[in-house]
Amino acid sequence: MKVSLNWLRQYLDIDLEPAAIGEVLTGTGLEVEGMEKVESIPGGLAGVVVGHVLECGKHPGADRLSLTRVDTGAGEPVSIVCGAPNVAAGQHVIVATVGAMLHPMSGEPFKIKKGKIRGEVSAGMLCAEDELGLGESHDGIIVLDKAYAPGTPAAEVFDLKEDYVYEIGLTPNRSDATNHLGVAYDLAAALNVNHGKEVTVKRPDVSAFREGTQPAIKVNVQDVSQAPRYAGLTIENLTVAPSPEWLRTQLLAIGVRPINNVVDITNFVLHELGQPLHAFDLDKVAGKEIHVEKLAEGTTFLSLDEVERQLSADDLMICDSNHQPMCIAGVFGGANSGVSDSTTSIFLEAAHFEAGTTRRSSMRHTLRTDAARVFEKGSDPNITVYALKRAALLLQELAGGVVTSELLDLYPNPIQPLEITVRDQRVVDVIGADLARTQVQSILKSMGMEIVSSGVDSFVVAVPTNKSEVLREIDVIEEILRIYGFDNVPIPQMITTAMTVAPSPDPNYVRELTGDLLAANGFNEMMALSLDESRHYGDVSDGQQLEGLVYINNTSNVHLDVMRPGMLMSALEAVAHNHNRQQQDLRLFEFGRSYHLDGELYKEVNHLTLTLSGQRQPESWHPSPKGKNEVGFYTLKAAVELVFQRLGIDNYRTAEAPAEGYSYGLRYHKGPMVLADFGAVNPLHLRARQVKSNVFFADINWDNVLRVLPRKPVQVKTPSKFPSLRRDLALIVDKQVTFADVERLARKAEKKLLTDINLFDVYENEDQLGAGKKSYAVSFQLESDEQTLNDKQVDKVMKSIEGSLTKQLGAEVRR
Repeated sequence: MKVSLNWLRQYLDIDLEPAAIGEVLTGTGLEVEGMEKVESIPGGLAGVVVGHVLECGKHPGADRLSLTRVDTGAGEPVSIVCGAPNVAAGQHVIVATVGAMLHPMSGEPFKIKKGKIRGEVSAGMLCAEDELGLGESHDGIIVLDKAYAPGTPAAEVFDLKEDYVYEIGLTPNRSDATNHLGVAYDLAAALNVNHGKEVTVKRPDVSAFREGTQPAIKVNVQDVSQAPRYAGLTIENLTVAPSPEWLRTQLLAIGVRPINNVVDITNFVLHELGQPLHAFDLDKVAGKEIHVEKLAEGTTFLSLDEVERQLSADDLMICDSNHQPMCIAGVFGGANSGVSDSTTSIFLEAAHFEAGTTRRSSMRHTLRTDAARVFEKGSDPNITVYALKRAALLLQELAGGVVTSELLDLYPNPIQPLEITVRDQRVVDVIGADLARTQVQSILKSMGMEIVSSGVDSFVVAVPTNKSEVLREIDVIEEILRIYGFDNVPIPQMITTAMTVAPSPDPNYVRELTGDLLAANGFNEMMALSLDESRHYGDVSDGQQLEGLVYINNTSNVHLDVMRPGMLMSALEAVAHNHNRQQQDLRLFEFGRSYHLDGELYKEVNHLTLTLSGQRQPESWHPSPKGKNEVGFYTLKAAVELVFQRLGIDNYRTAEAPAEGYSYGLRYHKGPMVLADFGAVNPLHLRARQVKSNVFFADINWDNVLRVLPRKPVQVKTPSKFPSLRRDLALIVDKQVTFADVERLARKAEKKLLTDINLFDVYENEDQLGAGKKSYAVSFQLESDEQTLNDKQVDKVMKSIEGSLTKQLGAEVRR
């Protein structure tokens, strides 16, 4: 949620710095996740000042240019060349000094530099409206109608406004803080209690509101449990037009796009008071009646975004006298009843809808509107009429409207403040601070919670209806603690702790991280039995036990007589099971253990296995070339390397996978430590498990992986805000030259700007390239954290890289 500081200051007199206000808000539970300075003109005209033109004469080298000497209040007058026809001596003008960044109405921003124009030094710029972003005029420079002291900042002359917008991570339990006034109450309470301020919230005055004399429009609410309160009034003689600048500015500051004065006022009141409003074009309301009801399943509704939606029987709708839907209650309006440029009369609705009904409709139709977000948290049923009056007065002021009807307010079962008993000792026990009752009650009163009665060791507090989540004693204590301040809770003199040593790296964390990675790449996790049949591991027809197997006495399933010594057979059993049930395309992973007997010691080894079979992509009308869509060795290799890359494991060596498991494959290792074996499963094993298609299997030794994990922490770097540039080179090199050689030399030649190198093509042709030669097509990505690179800088880097490759590798650049 976005909150504007200028908006808050309409209700509070506060002189704290914006950052300090953000800290106070965070302390109350309204966590400020970011703060952005918003300026009416980018840069706030920094470096732009008032200048006094002391001298003005013709430029000796150009008839249309003037040579001026201007006092900018910085000491010696400066020479400025000006092309405006209206410049003259004695004027007070606006000067952009050297170093100022201007943001014109059109074109790119530019920086003022000292230079020569037709041979004459110019140390600044006399500015027109459009060059400063103040307007469209470019007829001449701005000449001020009164004298200002030279050096006066232009921001003061034009009274430029600036604002600070807080991005607040609003939690679901803060129904009271969905709006600026709610945030203002929290801020005032914290300032009064903890900062010695005497701050009072100034609510907008609606005492000038007068209702009309005509009867209110007829409204029928089908189920008052889902619309406990429904209010509205008729406003006529409206003129729909663009909103005034102040209203547009306030909406834009919080990311709301202005539309017209009527719609903007409803949005303004929503973000000011937390009460959604809806304006219906009165001429489009058939029969001048409103029915709040549910329609039959499948009823069509054309919403404001021109999408035809199929309604659910659970959607609460606002309908006309013909029971035609005009709006999804509390969520989104319809295309045929909204305000348009020709609207002159409206029915303005302010209602309180049940939170669950609103949320279900919002989620069902994927309409996450600001109104829905307020209702689903629990809007305040007792602010509807106040908000209606506030909006009506604004419509009178900004759109010329006249309230013609009586104020309608259907509220058959008024919702009263909830009264909760709070025990003094319970407050002390939960917060951990010895708070006096007077202090506790002062905090509650600062948040608008009235004390109903007091007893010997407890009191009763009335919780306002805008705090829909405060239902129990513990919730009230949480409200007290928010304002009292977590930082004010004393630390006890004696703290009892239990020391535990967490393993590093944490195996559970690494396992979850890897499992999430594989699942995100299309793998499904499998869990196989740790028991297996010994017959799968050799010839035991003579009754002899095979060496190394861990036998068990399994009286329930006598054929499962060993703990599995490896992971492959379990994976193949899972493949056979799925293939027999027409599931041919498999991507499986398993974290599991193998067991073996080493002399007299039983040993367990942790594994991660990957199993692939079938097609890489689902069958479609656009088939791949024959055999090109099947998973293969390189599909598996990419998956293994993805896991290693994510875990930061590199600098491993390659060897052939053991023949007993694979018809072909690779082993990744670090010295004698095996990290992974992977490849195409040996057909002998496939036949043993009655698998009729190719299977590719990777066995990653998880214990060894944990041993070689890098111990250095992850380094976080902010992405550059400047664009990157790419340059490609076609290099003719000897066949024995590897891409690793090219990459190593390129990174040595340029360490600062070179961010990525990629080999995207290899070409061999002795007739064109010569004997023993090949061509590498290599891309180089260049990027700076400080500026946008220009061609001159990039060409200099590429020239250095080309020179290094030519000198060290004998490379020839193909042009």
